[in-house]
Amino acid sequence: MSKSKDVRVIVILECTSCVRNSVNKESPGISRYITQKNRYNTPNRLFLRKFCRFCHKYTIHGEIKK
Repeated sequence: MSKSKDVRVIVILECTSCVRNSVNKESPGISRYITQKNRYNTPNRLFLRKFCRFCHKYTIHGEIKK
């Protein structure tokens, strides 16, 4: 079996401010979202403004590896 070369891939977005604060244990967790992106239209990492329930504000969520 070979890997699928689908155009749309599933990506995980993680809060960038919670990741920085997790070292200091200030945040109770890390906010993550699951979404899809088109591999050909956006080959670079995806960054979106989403609501973080741990920071209680809208922050930048960046794509992480699975």
